[in-house]
Formats: sequence, structure tokens, C-alpha cells
Amino acid sequence: MRKKSDLPTKTCPTCLRPFAWRRKWKLNWEHVVHCSERCRRTAKSAKRDRIDAAPLENLHP
Repeated sequence: MRKKSDLPTKTCPTCLRPFAWRRKWKLNWEHVVHCSERCRRTAKSAKRDRIDAAPLENLHP
């Protein structure tokens, strides 16, 4: 058994905290971006808000 400190880590772009490898991510660790479902949803809603606001910015030269 490995120690948690020996596992690979990444930094979550939403909360900027490091997170470690989990067993459920064994098959797709290279595609994992966020540390939690909450951070993933927060980033997704922030992106949607930016996209919704973008057309308004383009209307006023």
C-alpha cells in the first residue's frame, strides 16, 4: 500500500488547491482536471456566464 504523499498530484484550476490521485480515476487520470464535482460545476457555470456576456460586449463598439 502506498502513502498518500507518494501518489501523483495535480492542482485544481478552480480552487487552486492540490489534489491527489484517487482509485476511481485510475483509468482516466490524465483527463481529470478538477478536484471535485463542485469545482467542475463552478467552472462550468463561470464559463457559461462569460459566454452569455460576450455578445453584449460586442454590441457596443
